[in-house]
Amino acid sequence: MPHVSFVFRVWISLVAIAACLALDAAAQPAPLTLDEALELAAQRSRQLDAESAAADAAHAMAVAAAEPPDMTLTAAIANVPVNGPDAFSLTRDFMTMRSIGVRRELTRGDKRDARATRYRLEADAAETARATALAELQRATANAWLERYYDERVGELLRRQQGEALRQIEAADLAYRNGAGPQSDVFAARSAAARVEDRLAANARDVEVATAQLERWIGDSAPRPLGAPPATDRVPLRASDLGSELLHHPEIRLMAEQEGIARADAEIARTNKRSDWTVEVMYSARGPAFSDMMSVNVSKPLQLRERDRQDREVAAKLALAERLHAERDEATREHLAETQALLLGWTSDRERLGRYASTLIPLAVERTNAALTAYRSGTGTLTSVLDARAAELETRIDQLTLEMETAGLWARLNYLLPSGVAHDGASP
Repeated sequence: MPHVSFVFRVWISLVAIAACLALDAAAQPAPLTLDEALELAAQRSRQLDAESAAADAAHAMAVAAAEPPDMTLTAAIANVPVNGPDAFSLTRDFMTMRSIGVRRELTRGDKRDARATRYRLEADAAETARATALAELQRATANAWLERYYDERVGELLRRQQGEALRQIEAADLAYRNGAGPQSDVFAARSAAARVEDRLAANARDVEVATAQLERWIGDSAPRPLGAPPATDRVPLRASDLGSELLHHPEIRLMAEQEGIARADAEIARTNKRSDWTVEVMYSARGPAFSDMMSVNVSKPLQLRERDRQDREVAAKLALAERLHAERDEATREHLAETQALLLGWTSDRERLGRYASTLIPLAVERTNAALTAYRSGTGTLTSVLDARAAELETRIDQLTLEMETAGLWARLNYLLPSGVAHDGASP
């Protein structure tokens, strides 16, 4: 019976421990993936809201610009006597009139259409500006996420190395006390451990800075543990298709749409070369002894210096459009060269990472194992072991640094367009 009671108590304890572990696991925040970080950044961005509001405003203005002008209500009192027996009377003098009327400019349909088209193009440009802001936001968020991820991986590597260094200190100290090793080995092991500890402190600072950068984009979720990194072995661009792909680049599209707005302004200026008529109808009431009157007025601006005014305005608008066209061509060439360089760098870094995995890391591990075997057999020195471990650590850190650089290039290429989705399919 006591044995049963003991087993029951053990079982209860195990259940309690399992429950505590489950509660602790539930209390841990879920890992923050890159996709979730991008979504949080988009939800938090005020720049995207601003560009959306600008597009809404331009759409509303396009509707308003297509409408004919409002009528103008006019009221007047004319020919009021100011002296004599009828001074300031509104009814006794036959010329005194109290008038009310409406006036309206008869704006032509082509002019209204040109103005509406201009605002529709402005709405398109605002939507493209939002896409540009989204692409920039995604690139910045991805860079911050990836930088923190790889800084943390470097920290894990350094902590493992710190554990090895502490065990090496114990071994060197024990060998020295037993007369099997020199005291210089103890100091060498402690020096190596101190260097690793210093690098750990610098790494902790780098992780904090990267977390702060990530917090800039996603807010309070930045300190959460990070999930698995994205696959960076494919990008949504082909070197042979860069020219056509860059036509979808938000910045290039925005410049093209700004050029379209400038040409729409030129079309508005061209329609303004033909001035519009204004019609006014007025009803005038006189004194009870006199008949009321009605008048119709028409007016139109006289464009007597069209060559120096209207033609010059059209020429100025067209010149601005040509300037924007030239700037777009230059920006396209610059983006093409920059993207080609990014793609070449990403490809080269992937090849280098393959070299690290197949050659450099295995050689560094073999050197460390050989130095450790020689030291344990009494044919090698602790200095050789420490040098080999330091070289292996540097090689692994160089590999992680290269992985971070490759991931950074991947982020710039993958989010060159919003959401990183290719128009014609991804390619390795």
